[in-house]
Amino acid sequence: MGTRQLAKDTAFLNWLQTAEDVKLKVSVCTGSLLLGAAGFLKDKRATTHFAQYEALAPYVKEVCTQQTIVEDTGVITGGAVAASIDVGLYLVEKLVGPEARTAVVKRMGLPTGYNTGNLEK
Repeated sequence: MGTRQLAKDTAFLNWLQTAEDVKLKVSVCTGSLLLGAAGFLKDKRATTHFAQYEALAPYVKEVCTQQTIVEDTGVITGGAVAASIDVGLYLVEKLVGPEARTAVVKRMGLPTGYNTGNLEK
């Protein structure tokens, strides 16, 4: 079942809403539609897959179309699925520190100094 169907699935959304007290919610690609449908993006800025900006609009204060990663008050959203690498590296640095991020970049075989995509906080 895809995100468009899950965004209308009451049982799934009820389950997702059990994450209300989770301090950091993260999505990549159209996962932001699910966070939005569950109410986690109300009055926040967010991004999603570039073909789904209009679908995200009803759930957010602002759809960010120029950023790969958007962080807003406990929620991090990433753009299209390729942003998953950038979001992962961003999380490593945020949660563990820049040295850990550098080690992960090296282990993944990415270029030294690999820069995470456009970020908006």
